[in-house]
Amino acid sequence: MAGLLNFGSLILGLIALTIPVINFIQYKKQNNKNRGVLSFISISSCAVSICFQILYCYYLVETEDWSALMDITGAMAFVTTLLLFITIILNTINLIKFRDRTINTR
Repeated sequence: MAGLLNFGSLILGLIALTIPVINFIQYKKQNNKNRGVLSFISISSCAVSICFQILYCYYLVETEDWSALMDITGAMAFVTTLLLFITIILNTINLIKFRDRTINTR
């Protein structure tokens, strides 16, 4: 169970980072109107990924595995903060980049 939390967190974190990059690569497509939905999915994936990490810490506390908790807490805090900031930055760049295109198409 605990291993699935880490695996799910990794997959969702990669999804959170990949969606804005793919969205940015497909910049030239005029008919892609799902940019807002894709940004929402990206940020939601980031949130669920961080939630999985919190649940994993809770699991370690419940099993009283203090040494494992002390080993991973610093790295987990750094990586989840980095994931959150990069996801927000990528989605903000996409929002700014595509803002003019969505305003002009109305």
